[in-house]
Amino acid sequence: MKKITIRLIILAITIYAVYTFVLQQRLLNSYASEKKEFIKEIEAAQEKKEELSSTLDNLNSTEYIEDVARNKLDMYLPNERVYIDITQ
Repeated sequence: MKKITIRLIILAITIYAVYTFVLQQRLLNSYASEKKEFIKEIEAAQEKKEELSSTLDNLNSTEYIEDVARNKLDMYLPNERVYIDITQ
């Protein structure tokens, strides 16, 4: 009777340990996937930061001002010929 009780206790502890291990492994896998997503977000943010830094460096340049004036404000230099494509 004593051996059966000891075996049942050992079996219960083993089952609990395996169950806990499986749950911990699932949790670690979910953390690993979240880490990958965060790394991708960080890389995208760094690329955006570099792009904005480049724009900031060129903000006062003549070429940038002309580009913004032409593309966003539809402004052109005097005596400049502008061709408009009416098919668009």
